[in-house]
Amino acid sequence: MTHRAALTLGFFITPKFTLLDLSGALEPFHLANWLGGERYRIRVFSIAGGEVRSAEGVTVGSEAADMEGLDTLFVIGGEYTAEEPIRAADTAFVRASFNAGVRRVASVCVGAFILAEAGLLDGRRATTHWMYAPELQKRYPRIHVDGDRIFTQDDRIWTSAGITAGIDLALSLIEEDLGKTVARAVARQLVVYHRRAGGQMQFSSLLRLDPDSDRIRGVMSFIRDNLSSSLPLERLADIANLSIRQFSRAFFKATGSTPAKLVERLRVETAKPRVEENRESLSAIARSVGFTDADRMRQAFLRVLGKTPRTIRKSSPAQEPRPVSNGASPSASQTHKGSGSERGAS
Repeated sequence: MTHRAALTLGFFITPKFTLLDLSGALEPFHLANWLGGERYRIRVFSIAGGEVRSAEGVTVGSEAADMEGLDTLFVIGGEYTAEEPIRAADTAFVRASFNAGVRRVASVCVGAFILAEAGLLDGRRATTHWMYAPELQKRYPRIHVDGDRIFTQDDRIWTSAGITAGIDLALSLIEEDLGKTVARAVARQLVVYHRRAGGQMQFSSLLRLDPDSDRIRGVMSFIRDNLSSSLPLERLADIANLSIRQFSRAFFKATGSTPAKLVERLRVETAKPRVEENRESLSAIARSVGFTDADRMRQAFLRVLGKTPRTIRKSSPAQEPRPVSNGASPSASQTHKGSGSERGAS
């Protein structure tokens, strides 16, 4: 890669911001610099500058808000951003930065409320922490809120769910700027998966089930990490170090589901956001999540969701024309990404 000037990143914090929302989004860029020189110039802003107290009680130093030379602006919301009136000065700075031509504006968690109040999300797809997604949609009905996504991209606007999802957002931006090799190297330093696809659900079946058995948890983690592979019952039983009969009983007792049905549901959950994005063929999506072909995926969608992939794709907000938002031209939404018998789940 040819040498280029460092990109300036501004992390805009508000009173009672969440530390992990800031550090999770910031640290990957710091590591990118540590691994390969000054690729990014990192600055932390607030409206007036000086120390800003986080929700956890820790104070963080900041510069007065300044958009000069800014490449990407990250908006980190505060503990009460979704519950109290948003300060006019915050929205004015964010709106002015966007209108001045900042290449990207991104939000972490409830920072999306500040973007929405500034008018930057009108007619766009966006996400936030799943707990606040209904309030974001209610308060700003012109937004296409998708509370399932880990992060979304719509033209120059990126939004992410809360807490650790900021890491996934940052890794995606690093990949866009510096390529997959650098992004993977940063992920290894963070000891995280390369990056979860933006379309991966925030609150999946794995979180809802949360079995007590360590053996079953281990199998579920293996399933999650190997959805694209064949997952016959024999293989899963071996991982649990149980006979097929013992494993089947233990799995059903812990989850209320057979292994095959859980694998199918997870594959559908993983495929659904990519179907909605309409950027890949259904056959390609099917193979990448472990279905043998598009017809198998169609049958699984009918069983799990009651709709076919084609029906979901046609009704997706990504296919709808959208109004022009403040200072921004509309573009096709670019939300980023993440069957079998009872005998086996391949």
